[in-house]
Amino acid sequence: QVQLVESGGGLVQAGGSLRLSCAASGRTFSTYTMAWFRQAPGKEREFVALINRSAGSTYYADSVKGRFTIFRDNAENTVYLRMNTLKPEDTAIYYCAASIRSYERRNTEYAYWGQGTQVTVSS
Repeated sequence: QVQLVESGGGLVQAGGSLRLSCAASGRTFSTYTMAWFRQAPGKEREFVALINRSAGSTYYADSVKGRFTIFRDNAENTVYLRMNTLKPEDTAIYYCAASIRSYERRNTEYAYWGQGTQVTVSS
C-alpha cells in the first residue's frame, strides 16, 4: 500500500504559478504510475496529468498541456505538479493518485488517493 499527502495549494492570481507536491509513504513508490486529478465545485473529478514509473513518459489533459508539468523523484518518493499561467478555471481541489496500471487516465483505476489540496485562481 501507499499513502499520499499533497501540499502546495493556495490562492494565486491569474497568470501566476504554483507547485504542488505529493509525498508518498512506502518502499514501492517507483512501481506506481502517478497522476494528478482535480475536482471543481459541482463538477466531476477530471484527469490532469500522469507520469509513468520510470518518469520516462508523461501525459496531459488538453486543458493544461503546455502550462503544467508533472515530474517525480523516486528517491524522495515524491511527485510534483508545476502549474504555470494559471487561469480561474484551474480552480479546484487537486488530488494525487497512484495506480499499478500504466498510462491510465481513468480515475477508477487509481487505488490510492491523497486528501487533496485546494488551488484557487483569482481573476
